[in-house]
Amino acid sequence: MLSRSNKVLSQLYKPASWIHLPLNHERRALATLQKDLIKKHELEKDEFRPLYMDFQATTPMDPRVLDAMLPYQVNYYGNPHSRTHAYGWESETAMETARKQVADLIGADPREIIFTSGATESNNMAIKGVARFYQSKKRHVITTQTEHKCVLDSCRVLESEGFSVTYLPVQKNGLVDLELLEASIRPDTSLLSVMTVNNEIGVQQPIEEIGRICRSKGVFLHTDAAQAVGKIPINVSDWKVDLMSISGHKIYGPKGVGALYVRRRPRVRLEPLQSGGGQERGLRSGTVPTPLAVGLGAACSVAQQEIEVKPTIIPWKVTDMVARSDPRCLCLCTGEQYDHQRVSMLANRLVQKIMSAIPDVVMNGDPNQRYPGCVNLSFAYVEGESLLMALKDVALSSGSACTSASLEPSYVLRAIGADEDLAHSSIRFGIGRFTTEEEVDYTAEKCIFHVSRLREMSPLWEMVQEGIDIKSIKWAQH
Repeated sequence: MLSRSNKVLSQLYKPASWIHLPLNHERRALATLQKDLIKKHELEKDEFRPLYMDFQATTPMDPRVLDAMLPYQVNYYGNPHSRTHAYGWESETAMETARKQVADLIGADPREIIFTSGATESNNMAIKGVARFYQSKKRHVITTQTEHKCVLDSCRVLESEGFSVTYLPVQKNGLVDLELLEASIRPDTSLLSVMTVNNEIGVQQPIEEIGRICRSKGVFLHTDAAQAVGKIPINVSDWKVDLMSISGHKIYGPKGVGALYVRRRPRVRLEPLQSGGGQERGLRSGTVPTPLAVGLGAACSVAQQEIEVKPTIIPWKVTDMVARSDPRCLCLCTGEQYDHQRVSMLANRLVQKIMSAIPDVVMNGDPNQRYPGCVNLSFAYVEGESLLMALKDVALSSGSACTSASLEPSYVLRAIGADEDLAHSSIRFGIGRFTTEEEVDYTAEKCIFHVSRLREMSPLWEMVQEGIDIKSIKWAQH
């Protein structure tokens, strides 16, 4: 006899889809469907959604970006590579406008912008493409131990192809040692890849200084700027960056689109990862999705306005119906402080409230050379996963969204020398354009309450209060 949940499953899914499967496969299929139904039920029964404080994982789309995209989802649907009729011409015009908007944000030439599916593809294109193109003369690549997983995995692929890769350690503050970096460059080094702003601890690497070193040594510099573009002022010419990866959904744009900046002078050559119609200067074949490209361009345009200039009052239009019903849009019309200043204020407010109320809290990463919207705190004698479960009404994470399913401590925190127990007790707070003071205060108060509660249940915390040095204890194995 089917259980109640299985009866529901049998009504939702036709038995013919799994009835002929072996018993173990059927059980697995039912277990997966049960989990999906439970998640759906849990989401539906909650009257309110959690507060969102995970802006490094992704950002909500800015309603102004949606306004720009909508016409190209419905009315202007031509292929931007169709050159024989108006449908293609208008889509191509929109695509090239978006390309210029992306270029303007980072001080580049529009011809240097290649549309991709996101920063992961851009990173793969840059690292594998440059290394493979110049492999006849140079077979050495340098990166750091705290890069995004897609950069590290791309380097491992190159190693399997016979390339030599140097993984530079970072200092305890998360910053790379420039002297060690320069000493690591060899005559056969083709590429150095260093992240601009780290996605877990928020430290900002000295890309301008690194750019000068690379240019003087004849080495191409690639930087993963997914967490930096639109949040800090960037000029690729001043920084002497040769390749830069950009992600749409990290800057309040749509998911599924990104860009790769590829310098034209001095020219950077790379081998394409995929073959096809030769779009995007032959570097990334495939039809450019016009609505997504328009969304990325609009997100970059909005970011450029709000990095340095206060937002102006925007009159409502017919297409603003979504925006009008979205409370996030209050930020569009209030004339509040521009992004970076406001995010800095909120981050300081969060850190001061928490660290003034709770002892033994460590901020991971350099306290000054950082993007303020990414705050990574370790709460000693508290298990990070337990704290996340306690803070279920606030959407937070314990590290990168790409590795959050792993129970292992963050490799970024291990790279900066954090003790394993502190690495396990870290929480990343992400603050962004639509975060409010009330949300910051609520998060801080909840965090203070639950850390204190969890510590009261911890025997380790009790021992510390009694003055016992836990690190000196030799634990018996059973």
